[in-house]
Amino acid sequence: MPREVKWAISLLVGAGLLALGWKVYFVLVTLHVIICGLLIIVIMLQSGEAADLAGAFGGAGSQTAFGPRGAATFLSKATTWCAIMFMMTSMALTMHQNSAVASTGSSVLQQFSKTSKAPAAPVVPVPAAPASAPAPSK
Repeated sequence: MPREVKWAISLLVGAGLLALGWKVYFVLVTLHVIICGLLIIVIMLQSGEAADLAGAFGGAGSQTAFGPRGAATFLSKATTWCAIMFMMTSMALTMHQNSAVASTGSSVLQQFSKTSKAPAAPVVPVPAAPASAPAPSK
């Protein structure tokens, strides 16, 4: 199966999960948390390229600008997919929250300030008494 077809299928599955999550908000939040966890795990499992002292000065073992490149591993493909899905779920959560705020006509801060029972009395600062100066010694 060609590489483009595999990416298209995986992105269609992700878009289907996003569409389901848009209808059922709990699914979207759960999907976002799962993808965050997967992204952390996949990034932590990858080995660094040229992480030694020679890599800091450009001695990565090849004359290319970004070091030696190998074929994309499963972990790098999984990182790419998780990063794309993380961005899509983040944008979907933001748009879902914005549509909820637009429908109620108030912001989150206004909703929390409405729930407070009574405003507290203003605090009036009391001026401090001036410190008495020590008596001059003779």
